[in-house]
Amino acid sequence: MSLDTKIANLRQLLGRIERDFAPAVFANSFGAEDMVLTDLIAREFSGIQIFTLDTLRLPKETLALVDVAKKKYGFRLATFTPIFEVAEDFVKRNGLFSMYDSVENRKSCCYIRKVEPLNRALALKKSWLTGLRREQAPSRQDLGESEFDAEHKLTKFNPLIDWTEDDVWQYIRANNVPYNALHDRGYPSIGCEPCTRAVKPGEDPRAGRWWWEQEAGQKECGLHVKTVDISGLKNAARSGVAA
Repeated sequence: MSLDTKIANLRQLLGRIERDFAPAVFANSFGAEDMVLTDLIAREFSGIQIFTLDTLRLPKETLALVDVAKKKYGFRLATFTPIFEVAEDFVKRNGLFSMYDSVENRKSCCYIRKVEPLNRALALKKSWLTGLRREQAPSRQDLGESEFDAEHKLTKFNPLIDWTEDDVWQYIRANNVPYNALHDRGYPSIGCEPCTRAVKPGEDPRAGRWWWEQEAGQKECGLHVKTVDISGLKNAARSGVAA
């Protein structure tokens, strides 16, 4: 399928989401894929709201891109951050870099800084959009263009699921879309600063995420897979939420 056809199909899908699945929100991490969706949504589908999760540990290059994108497109960006008291308590008990000590600590940190804020972002929404692509990781091979998210009780859309990396960069270059400067320094996948490094030639695109962990094919933060017992963290997070 040509890129022009993929773009036409994407426009049709975004229009249907805007019309039939409102309130719809786009979870924007400002990676290359998300900048493709940002470009189209901000210019043509303003009925789809855009939000981001600021973990308070993002690279300065990501924060710089957020400012550039807001100025270029003029969209309103909803920003969700961790509950300060919960994040502070976790750091006090475990240390600022405890993610290196164990997978459990890393996933707990991800829950506090990403998953719990996402839960708030998706409250009372009918659908949410992501920039996931099937070829990004083995854990994403079975994802569809749309699926029911039982955790949040809404429809989850992955509009770029069948796009290739080349498709993404062709679109970015052809449409003068701003992107994260770290992509030019060998960072195909960008998360929090302590948990992201550049990849070497020939390495898996997600080899730079949580590189000290062994299960390379299952590296996820919890936003898209349910692999962590989060019951205790949920209770702690609830206690920090203002009524």
